[in-house]
Amino acid sequence: MQKSGVIMIIKQLELGPDKVFCYIAACGETCEAVVIDPCGDEDKLLGTIKQLHLTVLYIINTHCHPDHTCSNQAIRKATGALIVRHEADELLLQEPEAAEYFARQGFTPSPPADKTVKDGDCLALGRYSLEIIHTPGHSPGSICIYVDNNLFTGDSLFVGAAGRVDVPGGDFTTLIHSLADKIAVLPDETIIWPGHDYGGTKTSTVAREKKENPYLGGEW
Repeated sequence: MQKSGVIMIIKQLELGPDKVFCYIAACGETCEAVVIDPCGDEDKLLGTIKQLHLTVLYIINTHCHPDHTCSNQAIRKATGALIVRHEADELLLQEPEAAEYFARQGFTPSPPADKTVKDGDCLALGRYSLEIIHTPGHSPGSICIYVDNNLFTGDSLFVGAAGRVDVPGGDFTTLIHSLADKIAVLPDETIIWPGHDYGGTKTSTVAREKKENPYLGGEW
């Protein structure tokens, strides 16, 4: 939801050994903020938060994979923000096979979520409301975050590509349905903010992805 005359601040930071896109989204009026997928280089991330004089309310994980969550603990300790994940990914992390697979990747493990969400839930952020859109497929609890004509897609959708499914809880058919039913139906001008820089540009739009991305616009 957009509030007239209020600016939404968005900072896209490529951080960590896997070069994940971490985002800071904030209300320009209240300076309340969320951090999406803190993924390394905590000093740089915290420096940006301090420079903008922001108060971080939530750390939102688009999914539970450790390259996107490895700074949860450090950022929560520094800011007091609550860790937010979809309930399905919180359950996935409790499965021994999945936990062992993720531990082998060598990232700092995340604490459990302080708050779990489901499709359609909203989080207040100053004069804005962040809508949680459940887009399973890359993981059972993958989510996108929709606010003010911006969509933070994590690893569900990239510029020109989509997330891998050869990981615990991944499923190709589920992912394709998520992209068609949850993302392709959004307004064409919606700005896509992906989880990695895997395309020719760092951002895109729903219209462009429907035209150029075989996973969003193709027939399977």
